[in-house]
Parts: sequence; C-alpha cells; structure tokens
Amino acid sequence: MGTNLRRLRVHRGLSLDRLAKSSGVSRAMLSQVELGRSTPTINLLWRIARALEVPFSTLLTANEPRGPRVLRRVEAKILASHNGSFTSRALFPHDAPRRVEFYELRLAPRSAEHADPHPPGTTENLVVYAGDVEIEVAGERTLLRPGDSILFQADVAHAYLNPTDSESVMFLVMTYADSVG
Repeated sequence: MGTNLRRLRVHRGLSLDRLAKSSGVSRAMLSQVELGRSTPTINLLWRIARALEVPFSTLLTANEPRGPRVLRRVEAKILASHNGSFTSRALFPHDAPRRVEFYELRLAPRSAEHADPHPPGTTENLVVYAGDVEIEVAGERTLLRPGDSILFQADVAHAYLNPTDSESVMFLVMTYADSVG
C-alpha cells in the first residue's frame, strides 16, 4: 500500500505537504503509510484516494501473476473503521487498478459509517445479505432488509447505518465512471 501511495504521489508531482493539504490527512500519517509503519483506516484511505483521484483499490494494488486466483477468506486483508464497527473485505485481487470493485461490508449493531464522496460518476450497488441497514444519500434515508438492494450515485456524502442489535452484512459493487490506470 505504501509503495503505491508513494508511486501515485510522485507520479502526480505532489509533495507530502500538498497531498496532506488536499486529502486532510496529516503529513506525518502519509509518511508513516508510505513507509509501511502505519495501517490506515478505511476513511483515511478513501480521503487519500479521493485527493489522488484514483479508485480506492489502486492504493492496495500489488503486482501479481495473471491467471485464475483463489482469494481465501483467512488470508484476506480486512480494513476497519477507527473503532472497528465497520469492516470491508475486498472480494477481488489487487493486482491492477479496476473500474469495478467488489466488497463484503460488515456493520456492528447500532453503529454507523459515514463515507466521503467518491470521485465524480462513481456508483454503488449494494445488497443486504444479513440484518437491516439504512443507507443515507444526500440526507435521504432508505431502510433495506436482507435481499434488498440499492443503486446510488456515491459521489456525494453517504452513510451506512445499522439500527438493529445484530451485525449487518452487505455486498457492494463499486463502479467508477472512467477507466483507471
């Protein structure tokens, strides 16, 4: 992750200070991530990706061989919110930037995760697998139950809220407007 962050930052001619200013992430934290000394939260990664104008997965990309790949659950990297109430597990390999990404999301009981706007034209297609979830987009809330899905423009602030006493599990397909690279 740190190598990709540094590569993208340098490729765009950004200093750590300029990226810190545009992302709202401190210079010290950016440096720690680049050096592999800190594992950032989901929100931190989203802010960095937004500032660099790249899909979230681009920061996680690793150069690996092509061909069929099995992604074992036990080997998956789980990204979590600062308090651990929201987790995201990529269900696709991070071998190259992608226009479409697929995630498993888990939201603890009675908790919420607020997401900053994604790049312009980004959409989210979310299906609830277990539990109930309220999705808030541009101030409007929609309650979803298991099997329900929603498609929305994610280039505005949005939130996932769990109003129940049990964990909610969702699957998310994120699609970016332009091809990435």
